[in-house]
Amino acid sequence: MCNTKRWMGRILLVILFGVRILSAQQTSRTGSLKGIILDADSKAPVIGANIVIVNTTYGAVSDLEGKYTITGLAVGAYGVRYSCIGYEAKIITDVIIKSARAYFLDVELQPKMVSMAEVIVHGGYFSQVKDQPVSAVNMSYEEIRRAPGSAGDVSRILYGLPGVAKVNDQTNNLIVRGGSPIENGFYIDNIEIPNINHFPTQGASGGPLSLINVDLIKEVNFYTGGFSSLYGDRLSAIMELKFREGDREQWNGQLDLNFAGFGGVAEGPLGQKGSWMLSARRSYLDLLVQTIDVGSTVAPRYGDYQGKIVYRLNRKNKVSLLMLWGDDHNHPDHKTAVQNDMQYYGRQDIFERTTGLNWQTLWGEKGFSDISLSHTSTQFHEDFKETNTQLPLLRNHSSEGSYKIRNVNTLHVSGDHSVEFGAEGKILQHTFDNRYGEVTNALGDALPGVTMQKSLKTQKWAGFINFIIKPVKSMNANLGLRYDYFGYHQKGHLSPRASFAWQVSQRTSVSMSAGLFYQTLPMILLAQNSSHRNLKDPMATHHIMGVSRLLTENTKLSVEAYVKRYRRLPMDPDQPELFLLDEIMYRYGFFFGHAALQSAGRAEAKGVEVILQKKLARRFYGLASAGIFRARYRDLQGTWRDRVFDNRYLFSIEGGYKPNANWEFSGRWIYAGGAPYTPFDLDKSAQAHREVLDQNRVNGARYPAYHSLNIRFDRRFHFYRSNLIFYLSVWNVYGRKNIATYFWNDPEQKQDVIYQWGTLPIFGLEYEF
Repeated sequence: MCNTKRWMGRILLVILFGVRILSAQQTSRTGSLKGIILDADSKAPVIGANIVIVNTTYGAVSDLEGKYTITGLAVGAYGVRYSCIGYEAKIITDVIIKSARAYFLDVELQPKMVSMAEVIVHGGYFSQVKDQPVSAVNMSYEEIRRAPGSAGDVSRILYGLPGVAKVNDQTNNLIVRGGSPIENGFYIDNIEIPNINHFPTQGASGGPLSLINVDLIKEVNFYTGGFSSLYGDRLSAIMELKFREGDREQWNGQLDLNFAGFGGVAEGPLGQKGSWMLSARRSYLDLLVQTIDVGSTVAPRYGDYQGKIVYRLNRKNKVSLLMLWGDDHNHPDHKTAVQNDMQYYGRQDIFERTTGLNWQTLWGEKGFSDISLSHTSTQFHEDFKETNTQLPLLRNHSSEGSYKIRNVNTLHVSGDHSVEFGAEGKILQHTFDNRYGEVTNALGDALPGVTMQKSLKTQKWAGFINFIIKPVKSMNANLGLRYDYFGYHQKGHLSPRASFAWQVSQRTSVSMSAGLFYQTLPMILLAQNSSHRNLKDPMATHHIMGVSRLLTENTKLSVEAYVKRYRRLPMDPDQPELFLLDEIMYRYGFFFGHAALQSAGRAEAKGVEVILQKKLARRFYGLASAGIFRARYRDLQGTWRDRVFDNRYLFSIEGGYKPNANWEFSGRWIYAGGAPYTPFDLDKSAQAHREVLDQNRVNGARYPAYHSLNIRFDRRFHFYRSNLIFYLSVWNVYGRKNIATYFWNDPEQKQDVIYQWGTLPIFGLEYEF
């Protein structure tokens, strides 16, 4: 670790010296702002919208095609206000104008019934996520890019929210309101992505770091509960990402270097009607390990390739092609595993591929339709041995593929009433050639070696409808219904959902939501035993109520309370005290072989969350949040136990300061109560040469509380035809020794500890040309 710090220090000295030289080479530069203003309900252009750069005299009016252009803007960060009669005003913050570049910002305005006497506009800084009055968070590209402690990982940014439990710095698992990593869904431009991470956890949604290049993101909507009937087959949360379009006027490029790797982005116009954008990145830790001593002998290698092509066939039809590919490789030997306290070692090669096409059609002023076709494939080639015993642990040679179609339609009926409806289908093709070694389960019982060689082909189909109505002027209501069918066990489910929002005053609103949610179990689990075809799909009910108060135009206070109850969860009668869906957090991080399971598990989560957020208006921005919750499950013996993600208390505060167009300083501090764990049975662990949990103390102990401070500064350089961003972030500034997990140190015959990240400097360079 000392060698790592010395090596990082030398690199930082070179970079900081270069930064000092570059500072003397800058002169005053300008850029421009361009885009299209659209009606959020119909996607039709909004004519005559006013666009004003906040706190300046610059502005524009949208033309007959909804287009606008503002030129001659000095480089820097701006807020932009968009307004038009008959629409809700919107303010977009963190609009970064760069030297000799056009910033393209397409904005959708929400229609609104107004009286001629209504002249005061409140808010605008906080965008209401369409049709989601509760449990929704919206983040822009710049808010994601600059977040301290995230390194551009879109999942890690969400750790500042009170509904996301804090478990381990070394993974970006999203544990939302007492759920598990299995329960989250991801969509990019109307195309479902099963996992958005490198080294993905099979059957779940987490991993160590994000596959998504943040420079391609336009915005992110994250729903922590009560999501509409447009989304299904998930019990906890939905992340909806929107990729931006490439530059529609000129070719641009970007080169990146940071702790995750190096790469670049290229973009440009595609004739007169389209644009393209491509990104390629590769890690370099394996190259460093081969040449110099960096303090670690673990050398994973990974890369990703992603892009988007957009082409407008005519004024009413637009097609976009999405590509998201990744490949991950890690081959530690036994010596490396021992040196780095790894529980297993071997070969790991994973290939992820998603390619999809989305076609959007406008229906004039009445609405629009999106239909997508996509193919996803994930291949796992993993051969692991246990470090302590060097016995074969797992051979996972599996392939998971799917062909998907998804159609979503929005139809404006009359006044403030509209309806969303559609359908989706998936053809699943999974092949497993797996071998589970002769080991013991978590409680020390011997498990025989099991071979699973299966090819499965099945399908999923769903239809949904969501009515958006305004029964009275101050109230909105969403009434939805969804039907899901799973061909593997030939059963379907109806899921009714409803949400309401009441605007008590111009600054205060009350919202509530209730709904039923179903999710199929991972195929890697269902395929392990023929009796699993009879397992029931897990079910959850959400009940949410919230109040929000606009304290100032750019500051909002929100309070939400929720109750989430689970039924029909899978349980293992051979391990009646343990909760199966949390098993990936135990021991090795993947599903072992299981005998016949039972759909008898129950769980619940209850909590209260508070968020105080200030958007960037002038120089300062920030967010403070707090949550109190309880997450429990009932085992097969009828005993209620804490789940492994039950932190109980969550608190975070983050913010930043922009003194001028070139500098930015930010920080984030997180505190979380200690999560439950099961102590080892020391005698049985010594006999088995691996950890064996104490059956009488399942989740009966807690880790020490987690807390960590992350800080960051950004420095921008604007040259005549190019721009440079340098950032330096320090994770865990004061070196808190947060415990990741305990493990059995067999050579020393004792329980030992693995810590989360210590003090870790993270740097990055982005050169745009």
